[in-house]
Amino acid sequence: MLLVGAGKLITRDPAQPFLENGCVAMDEKGLIAAVGDTDALKARYPGAEFLDAAGCVIMPGLINAHNHTYSAFARGLSVKGYAPKGFLDVLEGMWWTLDRNLSVENTMLSAQACFIECVENGVTTVIDHHAGYGGVEGSLAAIAGQADRFGLRACLCYEVSDREGPELMRRAVAENTGFMEWAAKQSGDKIFGMMGMHAQFTLSNETLEYCMSRIPQGAGCHIHVAEGIDDVYLCLKEHGKRPVFRLHDHGVLGENTILGHCTHVSEAEMDLIKGSDTMVVHNPESNMGNAVGCPPVLSMVQKGILIGLGTDGYTQDMLESYKVANLLHKHNLCDPAAAWGEIPEMLFGNNARMCSRMMEKPVGILKEGAHGDLIVIDYDPPTPMGESNINGHILFGMNGRMVRDTVAGGKILMRDRTLTLVDKAEILAKCREGAKDLWARING
Repeated sequence: MLLVGAGKLITRDPAQPFLENGCVAMDEKGLIAAVGDTDALKARYPGAEFLDAAGCVIMPGLINAHNHTYSAFARGLSVKGYAPKGFLDVLEGMWWTLDRNLSVENTMLSAQACFIECVENGVTTVIDHHAGYGGVEGSLAAIAGQADRFGLRACLCYEVSDREGPELMRRAVAENTGFMEWAAKQSGDKIFGMMGMHAQFTLSNETLEYCMSRIPQGAGCHIHVAEGIDDVYLCLKEHGKRPVFRLHDHGVLGENTILGHCTHVSEAEMDLIKGSDTMVVHNPESNMGNAVGCPPVLSMVQKGILIGLGTDGYTQDMLESYKVANLLHKHNLCDPAAAWGEIPEMLFGNNARMCSRMMEKPVGILKEGAHGDLIVIDYDPPTPMGESNINGHILFGMNGRMVRDTVAGGKILMRDRTLTLVDKAEILAKCREGAKDLWARING
């Protein structure tokens, strides 16, 4: 039994959203046994281990709804001749060059680098979208193995695309289906699989049909949609329809499918997303960095679309992503009142709702019966803090690097900023050697 208490407790449970001297009790199965006053729970569980969060804030572990673990090895990379003029140049010159050179060993190491930062920034659940055409088979198992090693929950897929030819496309589909079948047999709400696809301008009709013919019953897809305007133009030119309508015609949409970005979707496409109960993930920093535009996120929220928040691999700090999204939509709409409520609901509410479509027990909420995933943030507010202004304190007072302790499944993954399950220095040394070798292959 583990108790985390004596801090200001944010539960995200409408029945009990905030406790001044709150405590969370987690049982041996890693589930939350009770949430309440610290003194009361210490008296109820006298022999439990106690993690003291005095002077800090306790809140649910964070969820990244769209990530790319392999992007960790792009940090600091300078590709010879890379001078992008637009988004397609960014893809071909940087990301496709990186992923066609990734070995399974590189994939494993980059997952380690990414997961170190997830734990350090309080992210306990990751929905990832992998590409690594230098080593297809076994790549998802390599990422899953590291997620388990670090104590994280992960939903994984492999990015199917026609860009490397038909043989590698079929191998990518097989990597997805094999992993999904394996993941479906696992217990404990730890690992999940989806059918991953890149974007429609690299997917023929035949490939979409091939993917959908091999997806296990009840599984969903994870695909980039209208991230750049070129995806829309090429879809209209080659298929005579906009991207979301094409996905609908191929049976891709549905309650278990995630559409990444949706930067350039029309009103009618948003209605189709809502009507099919398909999920969407907004990635603000990536959209800004790639200069692809600002998605109609607030319109999607108003339509009732389940839209969450991700990073697209740009960062592992979800609180940073929250801050950027808040500013992006104010700036884009020239409205200082925009996005105050919508963005935190995406991060703290909708990301958890997305996970509930694949998990048996809740995450992203601290209540009895939910998974014991929580973080302790070193933040002692200088102004009054309570139920009515929680998000204001998070937005203006906290960031990921203020996370002091990370707990997942009732297990302490980080205590006092030190990872407990792995040797960070040893891992980073191996990552640097692996990245050095990868960069040498990329630049000849």
